[in-house]
Amino acid sequence: MQTIGLIVKKNRPQALEQVKSIVPLLQRARATVVIEDTIEPFGDGLRFCPRADVIAGSDVLLVFGGDGTLLSVARENGAESVPILAVNLGGLGFLTETRVQELQAMLDRVIAGDYAIERRMMLDVRLVRAGGEKKRFRVLNDVVINKSALARIIDIETLVDGSYLTTYKSDGLIVCTPTGSTGYFLSAGGPVICPDLELISLAPICPHTLSQRPIILNDASVITLVLKTPEEDVHLTMDGQVGERLHAGDVVEVRKSAAALQLITSPFRNYFEVLREKFRWGER
Repeated sequence: MQTIGLIVKKNRPQALEQVKSIVPLLQRARATVVIEDTIEPFGDGLRFCPRADVIAGSDVLLVFGGDGTLLSVARENGAESVPILAVNLGGLGFLTETRVQELQAMLDRVIAGDYAIERRMMLDVRLVRAGGEKKRFRVLNDVVINKSALARIIDIETLVDGSYLTTYKSDGLIVCTPTGSTGYFLSAGGPVICPDLELISLAPICPHTLSQRPIILNDASVITLVLKTPEEDVHLTMDGQVGERLHAGDVVEVRKSAAALQLITSPFRNYFEVLREKFRWGER
């Protein structure tokens, strides 16, 4: 008997409808169903509890929402230990590749244990300032240092494995995984990177010097970023969802995480089909 956890985006009626429609199927398959308590309880024999408990107590997770919902789940402790089926409820969705129309067929595979997993590299981030370590984070997509709309160009001293690379003079800097390459990194001029690769990429945001271009590093690299510009409004943001304000002299250290997210892949399309569909390649 499997325990299947359901994580549902808040205030999304379509997500709630899908959850209510699949619960009877899971129960008929003798699965124990645990649901995040972001929705009103319904039905019999179901447990509603906080997200951390859903993740800790599940053999498989079903995530209903969009890429943002999945990114928030990926940062949770223990999420890397549970295979995740991400269901796309509309929008762009590079990560949530299973469509609602395919959900029934994918559930049959999940219940039977007949599915493939793709491991996605993650990054560990350490923020250090005067007095020692401030915080640690884990991200799936990207780590971004950027200024506010009214701040001037900022200087970010960048080292790779302790060796000086350059001081970026720009609106900011992006450090990303292959999974994150279709996000902010792409808008900053970076390439699309196949998500099954393991490497770390850097891209300056609107650099003052046009010769400062994106660079791809091996996955063993340790990247150290030091904010050199004082008295500006600068922020460190993880996956576009959580962050900290930075001060001159703050150090951000980024490296490959020992954890990797386990995404259940769709047998109905491959990554290149997803790219063609989302980017509308080939259309006139």
